[in-house]
Amino acid sequence: MSPLKIIERDAETGPVLEVIGDLDFAHAPELRERISRLVVPPGRRLVLDLAGLEFCDSSGITALIAAHSHAEAARADVVLAAVPANTLRVLHLVGLDQIFTVQPDSDSATRH
Repeated sequence: MSPLKIIERDAETGPVLEVIGDLDFAHAPELRERISRLVVPPGRRLVLDLAGLEFCDSSGITALIAAHSHAEAARADVVLAAVPANTLRVLHLVGLDQIFTVQPDSDSATRH
């Protein structure tokens, strides 16, 4: 089990959160809390960079859904970047690939 590390930075398009480690039952609340405090201006984009994600269980998927809801409430977009293949497969299986915009990397996700 890897501890969760969240690195926040700003891009021209809005906030970027790099999620590193395990996004599981023990760690997903930390991401949800961080997102709930995050200001995403209307018309901007929240990017979740998952390049460093090592594991994601159903609690992690729920945290991603919470990020989507938070951005939507702010009238902003959410983009998942560099989603690991196993997590992308789960998103596809449960139909969340129809809700999330997915980009191959953080640079693509933060372009206008």
